[in-house]
Amino acid sequence: MRKSRVEAAQTRQRIVEVAAREFRANGIQATGVADIMSEAGLSHGGFYRHFDSKDQLVAEATAAGITGMIEILETAAGKNMDREGFKAIVDAYVSASHRDGPERGCPLAGMGSELARADETTRAAAARGFQALVDVIAKRSGRAHHDAARSEAVFALSAMIGAVTMARIIDDPDASRAVLHDVKQHLEAI
Repeated sequence: MRKSRVEAAQTRQRIVEVAAREFRANGIQATGVADIMSEAGLSHGGFYRHFDSKDQLVAEATAAGITGMIEILETAAGKNMDREGFKAIVDAYVSASHRDGPERGCPLAGMGSELARADETTRAAAARGFQALVDVIAKRSGRAHHDAARSEAVFALSAMIGAVTMARIIDDPDASRAVLHDVKQHLEAI
């Protein structure tokens, strides 16, 4: 029996959500299509009814993961469209919970080096996501000039991604916490 278009769209969305979580947790190369389909409760053979390739899924999962991160940061900032909102975003992103939960975190911190070597469509999705995150931060910079706000936001986001990435790499718990603490202090001082 064929699925309705609504059911097919829901299934596709479930696959993207599972893929976004699995790619962030385990990496793109270490996560196979069969793993994703199994986790989604589907057969491997059904994958190509929804996607042309794994690359297409990676691009969509990256975009979905960044959308989820934007929602988290917007919620953290609340209605604060000033430095308090900026500080709330930094606190939410540069945190032990983000470090320890890559499957729920930012794809740029979780898959950055793999995204840099991905296909053009996936890199474009990651770049659009980076710019969208910059916009979220820039709105709360407190800077009067748009260019200054964007420049500060690019710097802040790059430092935030680097801090979470390095805190995940470092196996000494105290040193890992120190990376998060130090970067957060510097960002909140700008």
